[in-house]
Amino acid sequence: MDGVPESHNGWTFLTNHARVLAAIADNQSARVRDIAARCRLTERAVQKIIADLEQAGYLSHIRQGRGNSYQIDPGKVLRHPTEAGQGLTVASLLSLLIQDEAHRAALSVEPTHASG
Repeated sequence: MDGVPESHNGWTFLTNHARVLAAIADNQSARVRDIAARCRLTERAVQKIIADLEQAGYLSHIRQGRGNSYQIDPGKVLRHPTEAGQGLTVASLLSLLIQDEAHRAALSVEPTHASG
């Protein structure tokens, strides 16, 4: 079916909450539909995740016309007790994710050269 994310079985390294937060960090005025497509989630799941993130203080939004502009609190400490005890922040997580995304994008456009 078109527009429906394919199912995934098993575990992943990043939670859907982290994926949604990274998508918003990349485009703070992204529509729920676009975030859902990027994260391969349903729009309803993304709406719930955004509500969770807002309720926990990681994210807020301002209505702009028919859309939203999101604001991430970069100094907020991560929720898991292991990371919270080390003072790891949303900014540190996002910087790793954004660096990886930029690196993968650069690799996908770089031509391969045969060495001789």
